[in-house]
Order: sequence, then C-alpha cells, then structure tokens
Amino acid sequence: MSQENNTTKPKKKSNAMFAIIFSILVVAGIIYGVMAFLHAQKHEETDDAQISSDISPVIPHVSGYIKDVLVKDHQYVHKGDTLVILDDRDFQIALENAQAGLAAAKSGVSVASAGIGVAQSNIVSSRTSIETVDAQIEAAKVKLWRANSDFERYSNLIKDHTITQQQFEEAKATKELAEKQLSILQAQKNAAAKNVAAVVSQKEVSNSQVASAQAKIKQEQASIDAAKLNLSYTVITASVDGQVGTVNLQPGQFVSAGQALFEVVPNLKRWVVANFKETQMTKIRKGQDVQIHVDAYPDMDLKGTVSSISPATGAKMALLPPDNASGNFIKVVQRLPVRIDLVGASDSTLQMLSSGMSVDVDVLLTSGK
Repeated sequence: MSQENNTTKPKKKSNAMFAIIFSILVVAGIIYGVMAFLHAQKHEETDDAQISSDISPVIPHVSGYIKDVLVKDHQYVHKGDTLVILDDRDFQIALENAQAGLAAAKSGVSVASAGIGVAQSNIVSSRTSIETVDAQIEAAKVKLWRANSDFERYSNLIKDHTITQQQFEEAKATKELAEKQLSILQAQKNAAAKNVAAVVSQKEVSNSQVASAQAKIKQEQASIDAAKLNLSYTVITASVDGQVGTVNLQPGQFVSAGQALFEVVPNLKRWVVANFKETQMTKIRKGQDVQIHVDAYPDMDLKGTVSSISPATGAKMALLPPDNASGNFIKVVQRLPVRIDLVGASDSTLQMLSSGMSVDVDVLLTSGK
C-alpha cells in the first residue's frame, strides 16, 4: 500500500507542473498577442524593402573602337575623371575635312566679293561713258541744227543762182553727216545704258554669290563645331562622383553610340523603397517616421521618413502588366512602392549601403500628424 502511495505522489507533482507551465505559456501567448495587436495598431512593417540609389550609366555619344580603359571594377571616381578613350583618328580626319571646307568657303567669299568690286567699277565706267555720250549728243544736236539752217538758206540761194551747185551739195552733205553722227551717238548711248543694266545685274549675281558663300561659311563652321564636339566625345568621362560597377570592356572592342558600357553609382545618394501590401496602406501617410534595420549590418538601425507613395502598384508599372480581363481571375494582394528618405545618416554610413541591400522597415503610424 505504501508503495502505491509513493508512485501516486510523483504523478500528482508532474501534473501540477504541467498545469503551471501550460498556464504560463497561455498567459505569455495572451500577453504577446495583446502586445502584437497594440503594436499593429501603431506600426506597419515589411521586409520587402531595399536600399535604392541613382545609377548613372556611362554611355558614349559616338561609335568607335576602344583605345584604352582607365578604370577597374568597383573603383571610386570623381566627376570629370576619364573612364574610357576611343580611337579618335576618324574624328580627327573629319575635323580636318571640315576645316578645309571652311577655307574653301572663305575663298569663295573673296572671289565673289572681288566680282562685286569689278562690277561696281564697270557700272561707274559705263555711267561715265553715258555722260560723255550725252555731251557729244548735245554737241551733235547743235551741229545738226546749224547744218539744217545752212541747208535751208542754201536751198533758197540755189534757186536764185546766188551760190554754186557745189556749195549747195556741200551744205547738204554737212547736214546728212550731222544727222548720221547724232544717230550714231544715240545708238552708243543706248548700248551704254544696256551695258549698265547688264553690269548691275552682274553685281546682283555677285551679291547673291557672296551671300551664298557666307552661308556656306556658316555651314562649314557648324561642321567644324560638330566635328570638334564628336572628337571630344572620344574621351568618356564620369558625370558624377561615385563608384564604378562591373567593367566588361577591352581595348579594340567596338562600342555603339547610346550603348551602356557600365554604371557609376553616386556616393552619398541613398534611400529606401519599401513595397507594402495594399491592405497595409490604410494609415500610411507622407511624413511619418520610419525605423530601418539593415540585414547586412545587424547593429545598424537607421531613421527615415515617408517621402512619397507610388501612384500605381508595382505590377501595374511592370514592363508586362497583368491582364485581368482574360482567362480565370485569381485575386492577388498587390503591393505599392513607398519611398523612404534616410534622416541623420552620416556620410560613412551612406557609403556602407549598397544599392539593392535588403532592409526591414517599421512605419510609426502615429507620427507625422
């Protein structure tokens, strides 16, 4: 009988211990659930978040063969540092060709300008000739008037046999000669006038040639500027301070204009993009405080603020957005990207953060009001 009592006592003790442990676990679960509920009323968390930054692609403006690569993978560079040099011989030839074209255009202007000078001289000479002919015409008119007067007087005198026939014929011949000379001088004046018109027309042509040559100079100057610009593009430089990504380039390799060669990530521009479920967006607002935990650095906790909320879901802004109007529809909870700007992070801390690192974010819903 005593042995049975001894075996019963341990069982009662174990049952009591189990009840106590179970009660503690239940109470702890209730406390945890209450705390989690209260926490959820004031916080929204997600681990679907990454560090983001600007990424500056290195893109050549011109096509060509690589002459030299002056950077290595993950090297730090400053704005203006030379990264890649392209073979510039073709561009040097293009520049020299444009310069030769400019010299030819300037020569054309000189020739056309000389033509204007010659035409102007011819105009002055022709107008002087016209003035001379005008004076000769006036003199010829006076001579003709005198010859007509003499002829009329001799005509009357010949009837009375006052003069000889020879004198009459001489007067007639003088009159006809004066008429002929006047006619010749008038013809010379008309020819001179036509010559002036032709020379004026020639001058207008020369003016047009000068204008065309000057336009050609501007065109060739633009070609020189373009050639110099393309020549400068053979030296590819960094557009920002930052760290170079992976460089997969070799001398002699051909690259095309607009082709991305590699990337440069700016040093101190970092933020977080957190993708919250649409059901979590009820109370998230711009300006709320955020606690950020970086997976790569367990001891690093950062602070930030919600700076913007995407106007569309990530799926809607994808390269191939889903089409829910066809086939069987399965409702999927969507996520919206939220940008979180870092607050109070030092430069050394920002340099430790690489774009794409995973982080956990906790938005304090009661802040920012």
